[in-house]
Amino acid sequence: MDGALAGLIIMVIGDSQMKGLITGLHDQLEDAGASVHSYLMCGATAQDWLVHSTVSCGRGEHHDRGPVNVSLDQRLPTYDLNDLIAKNHPNLVIVELGERLEPDHTFVRQEVHTLAGKIASNHISCVWVGPIWGQDKQPYPTTDTGIREISQLLSGSVAPCSFVDSTAFAQPGQIQTTDGTHLLPDGYRRWGKAIADSVIRLRSQGALNTR
Repeated sequence: MDGALAGLIIMVIGDSQMKGLITGLHDQLEDAGASVHSYLMCGATAQDWLVHSTVSCGRGEHHDRGPVNVSLDQRLPTYDLNDLIAKNHPNLVIVELGERLEPDHTFVRQEVHTLAGKIASNHISCVWVGPIWGQDKQPYPTTDTGIREISQLLSGSVAPCSFVDSTAFAQPGQIQTTDGTHLLPDGYRRWGKAIADSVIRLRSQGALNTR
């Protein structure tokens, strides 16, 4: 794994799941030789990275081997994708966004495709990570059917990004959560490693057009 991602400047953006991945996944990518800049916005969907607003439940960031900085302040401005690209000059963006399953799939497809297209317009390669299984039981709102449906929707909507299907990393109900959606530390460690391994595999296969 050492050196498999050497020469890459990777920017990772994601929602509240990044609270658990902002160390595990980040460090896995660093250990593989990349320079990594990770950002999280709690509750974020694809459009939140493209419009100026305020975060709904906090944000955070982690740069290379520096400290993790997370704030729960709901008055902070949202991160802007264009600003982050100009600041970090990535040649690969990893997007961890499960998206909310709306009745209108057309809206979700458009929102996702707009973010993927914005990354591509900057001539940056992109990997989109779909949602991991939660726990399909009361009183949790997460369902296996919902996770499967949004994964299928994303897989057909994120082009030109490559899609990483997180449901392939475990069986439904296999990974324990704190609230039906967010994982325990070991779950985030396993998920982060699986994502990093997928990125390494995509690069070895020539699927990432990184300059």
